[in-house]
Amino acid sequence: MVIDLNADLGEGYGIWRLGDDLALLDIVTSANVACGFHAGDPVTIRRTCAAAVDRGVAIGAQVSYRDRAHFGRREMDLEPEELCAEVLYQLAAVDGIARAMGGRVSYVKPHGALYNRICRDEVQAGAVIDAVADYDPTLPVLTLPGSVVHEVAAVAGVPTVNEAFADRAYTPAGMLVPRREPGAVIHDAVVVAARARQMAVEGSVTASDGSSVQLVARSICVHGDTPDAVRLAQRVRDALLAAGVVLQAFT
Repeated sequence: MVIDLNADLGEGYGIWRLGDDLALLDIVTSANVACGFHAGDPVTIRRTCAAAVDRGVAIGAQVSYRDRAHFGRREMDLEPEELCAEVLYQLAAVDGIARAMGGRVSYVKPHGALYNRICRDEVQAGAVIDAVADYDPTLPVLTLPGSVVHEVAAVAGVPTVNEAFADRAYTPAGMLVPRREPGAVIHDAVVVAARARQMAVEGSVTASDGSSVQLVARSICVHGDTPDAVRLAQRVRDALLAAGVVLQAFT
């Protein structure tokens, strides 16, 4: 059992700080670095990439809609060319900074509303995949099992990797419960750690209605912007290691 543990990092902006990036980088194996469109700024991106390189943590570009006001969690209807260009812009910017720090972007993970939208929207999924293919078609894209991204990416020759969320509730169909609904984000560290173990060892997750949903994933995400995120992530890491899981980046 080999699992990657990823977290969303670099989501501060100016004097505003969100989460403890340095502490999380000592726990995770992959860092989804905000690219400046939903959060992040050049200094934050530089510091996060440098710290990830120092710790041997894989760097991913967390591309999003251009939506700082809503933290990238509001769906937007964009023309495919515009969305493709904006994703390409973000990817190139973070990869350039990462390379200057001695590393590189080794995967792409869409953020928030864009992540959920391209799981079901073939047009927007195509725009995101086109941007990745234009920049570097060997870069894998993190997405939910069963999302349309897998099919779109396969046609373009872009690899995909299945991802699961330890701290998010799932519907019986295997999709994420929308954040606007009660219980969508799970804050109990004991529960989150147990769910991560279930995902890694049993390849399943307990849905919001109590049913068991098959969920085979190579990477598990813990959010860096939730309260007590560091303690939660550490509990997840400890539970996975105790279950005999090898923690290793997928890139």
